[in-house]
Amino acid sequence: MKLVLLGAPGAGKGTQAQQLVDRYGIPQISTGDLLRAAVANGTELGKEANGHMKAGRLVPDELVVGLMKERLAQDDCKDGFILDGFPRTQNQAVLLEDITDLDAVVNIDVELESLVARLTGRRTCEACNAVFHMLYKPPAVADMCDACGGNLYQRSDDNEETVRSRLDTYVNNTKPLIDHYKDKGLLVEVDGNGAIADIFENICKALDTI
Repeated sequence: MKLVLLGAPGAGKGTQAQQLVDRYGIPQISTGDLLRAAVANGTELGKEANGHMKAGRLVPDELVVGLMKERLAQDDCKDGFILDGFPRTQNQAVLLEDITDLDAVVNIDVELESLVARLTGRRTCEACNAVFHMLYKPPAVADMCDACGGNLYQRSDDNEETVRSRLDTYVNNTKPLIDHYKDKGLLVEVDGNGAIADIFENICKALDTI
């Protein structure tokens, strides 16, 4: 099963991807993991990517796809894979088509305002890095970690201004992929609201018909 997971930040792609890994026995692959591994291993593509990142530049699409091609050629991908957060743009999608075909593209759909509430509600412990959520997993005592009693804080990338900026980037760059894959007959739309287990069950039902 060769899959792409689409969805805005906070839609639950990572959570669902991990459960799909367990169900189908295929690896989850993200561009962040690819870049970190390539840099750590000192590959030629990794060195090139690291040069861009150190200079504060975006890593070019062609380079990211080159890393992806190397990763998909590894033995653990022979029965399929789950691409989490890639492609992010239509250009990346077109380049991806040159190196592999896909069985389905799952779009986890959540209204943007719900995503703002999800993303801005996160709180992290200063001492042990435990994560809480003011709506879904609140601490027993306000602003205090249940695990160690440390202070809870809101990370800078979880404030509303930053969250809305991230969502705007998604709408402008990644959301057009929905139409791209719909036109190719690959898109599977799944409601991303509700219990995690219910969302996962709906994804599996859709994939089992492919």
